[in-house]
Amino acid sequence: MHDETVIAEFTGQAASFNGAAVINAPDILERLVQVAQPRPDQRWLDAACGTGVVARALAPRVREVIGVDATPAMVELAREEAAARGIANVSFTTGDVTALALPEASVDGAMSRFALHHIPAPGRVVAELARVVSPGGAIVVADIAADEDLDAYAWSQEIERLRDPSHWAALTPRRLREVGRAAGLTLEHEELVALALDFEDWLARGSGAVNAAVIEQALTHAPAAATSFAVRSHGGARFLHYPLWVGRWRR
Repeated sequence: MHDETVIAEFTGQAASFNGAAVINAPDILERLVQVAQPRPDQRWLDAACGTGVVARALAPRVREVIGVDATPAMVELAREEAAARGIANVSFTTGDVTALALPEASVDGAMSRFALHHIPAPGRVVAELARVVSPGGAIVVADIAADEDLDAYAWSQEIERLRDPSHWAALTPRRLREVGRAAGLTLEHEELVALALDFEDWLARGSGAVNAAVIEQALTHAPAAATSFAVRSHGGARFLHYPLWVGRWRR
């Protein structure tokens, strides 16, 4: 089952994921909080919370944050990190974000970052967030955006899966909009945020680093229309560039 692949992959990646520059980038975290527009009296959900980086960014702005993730090693590290920082208004639990153990309309807002591309039929996640968020609440999703061109899409997704077998499929901006519409949500805001990841670090964090030679070969055959996934050299180092789609729906 793919769920087992995700848990196995992120059990191994927990520490490196928690320390990765792109995961902790303060400007991007601040932008996500700005898009979310949380209020001090609210209760928020961080769905597929990983090691709790987003939950910790939300915590000073809200009354309470609940983090849910499928990987026990991630949840345990999230608890440790919050405790070490003295953050008392967050809690973390192991769970399935496509079937949350939360009542309907039990949170004021929900956020999910870097999660949808790991989950088959990711519209299930957005629909579940719509279920647990109160009417009028915000649902914020941030995920890597793939090319609309079919050849470019197939090429990038093959490389992603070679590097990390828990990668299922990134969505295009058009599909990201559609999963919200299908869940009965109203899209209020969307933007693309440019990301640049240290390529060697990105590659090393995935168990598929054993496929490095195959990945290098595939990189030389980029389709002409490929724009959403690009490896470029700067100052003697290589960086992976891709856009992060950030959207806010209203329940």
